[in-house]
Amino acid sequence: MITCKSISKSYTKGTNIVTPLENLDLEVGRGEFLALMGPSGSGKTTLLNLISGIDSPSSGSLIIDGENIASFSRKQLTAWRARKVGYIFQLYHLIPVLTAFENVELPLLITSMSKAERRQKAEEALEIVGLQDRSHHTPSELSGGQEQRVAIARALVADPALLVADEPTGDLDRESATMILELLQKLSRERGKTIVMVTHDARAAAAADRTLHLEKGKLLENEPHL
Repeated sequence: MITCKSISKSYTKGTNIVTPLENLDLEVGRGEFLALMGPSGSGKTTLLNLISGIDSPSSGSLIIDGENIASFSRKQLTAWRARKVGYIFQLYHLIPVLTAFENVELPLLITSMSKAERRQKAEEALEIVGLQDRSHHTPSELSGGQEQRVAIARALVADPALLVADEPTGDLDRESATMILELLQKLSRERGKTIVMVTHDARAAAAADRTLHLEKGKLLENEPHL
């Protein structure tokens, strides 16, 4: 699903050139659940942003689902993300005045889908995360775990092949975090979603199929979980 070959990313900060990733190679199988760990500044968030098409590498090839997105323009990346990627954030980023249903439906408003098609897709996504009975509740009426499940439903609603998650359990209590991780496992194993998750929590990483450790832009360890 994902093949990174000699990926590097550099940018200018003041008078210095910063290189968070350098000549990194990585392969992620279709339907695999991968965790990325490492200290701050290790390059894991940079790698997540490249894989999700939020940013482009300075050099190297980045082939995702058969397309080399490293060569895409900004416009092409925007269109590609809408088709292929669902993003799950640590702090949910739900719109407070909208209901759970309306938050989930939001990404579909820029598509050519009819109102009936959007409703069906949003209802299906909420059912997947087990929140169909909370569809008319606003975020303030939901627990943190429920808010994150709404955010996951929003990421799923366009049926992307790839889900990227940036500290998805970082703001949750242990019970809620466990529910979210079990849901991500189910999405990978039963629905074939490829998931790449950044986390600082070893317990969260243990839920993935494999953990990749980064330090100073280099791959240090890449072992499957037993």
